[in-house]
Amino acid sequence: MDGSVAIERNWEALKRILVMLVGMAEMGASGRFVFSSQKDGAIRKQVQAEKREPSPASDPALILPRHLYRAILRLLRPAEAATRRLIIAAARGIVVALPRPRKPKPDPAIRRGPRAFMPMGPKKRLWPTARTWSLPLLDPLHRPFRVHRPHLPAHAAPRISWLDFNARLSPLPPPPSPDDPIDAARLGARLEALGRALDDLPGQAKRFARWQARRDATLSQGGSAAGRSRRISPLRRGRPPGCRLSRYDPSADHPRRVREVDEILAHAHALAVYALERPNTS
Repeated sequence: MDGSVAIERNWEALKRILVMLVGMAEMGASGRFVFSSQKDGAIRKQVQAEKREPSPASDPALILPRHLYRAILRLLRPAEAATRRLIIAAARGIVVALPRPRKPKPDPAIRRGPRAFMPMGPKKRLWPTARTWSLPLLDPLHRPFRVHRPHLPAHAAPRISWLDFNARLSPLPPPPSPDDPIDAARLGARLEALGRALDDLPGQAKRFARWQARRDATLSQGGSAAGRSRRISPLRRGRPPGCRLSRYDPSADHPRRVREVDEILAHAHALAVYALERPNTS
């Protein structure tokens, strides 16, 4: 099974969906959202080509109305899961060599000798750098033992005036509105990470191959290393995150609630499962 054609077709569809999501974010942010995935990235060029006017980069904060934030998030989650599975499928047959393990650092007292007990000068201040998000290679796991505590919204809280019936009650906050502003900085970072992953799919495939090599090396040594639990499979059990299809069937009639990204995710999931079950070691 050669999935290069299927990977490329789904990759093109995901690029189109990402361009649509970036356009939705710019529409909600009134042009203050600047998509800068890579300077010469193919997706960034496509985004710039579909713009009518260049958007100013004056306000780095991304504020979106609630309804638009949720609409983008409903499409972004399955798009991220589909890209992750395309990376797994593209990594089939890639063999990487792990570098030698680093030597443990010596104790500071041994390294400095008699000066270890002398007062040290002030440490140099490291200026914070802009954090670059990367697309996670592993699916988020289910939390079956998570305790769901009952949540009461603020606008429906009980009015308790103690024993003073003449006390003036403070007004309750209004119920959430679809037009409420929401800080979408993390959402913008996830769009950037998705764009970088789609722009460099072969590089991400090598990144996943390195993760597989580290996992195999850890399992060959007899379990977890450094007291941390390791993931064996990058995919979680059950349906992929955000998907509405249980399996990929191009000849089946899907209900109206099934979106294009659901079909892409179901197809990419089948490619990833095939790549994990039948690795190409030739």
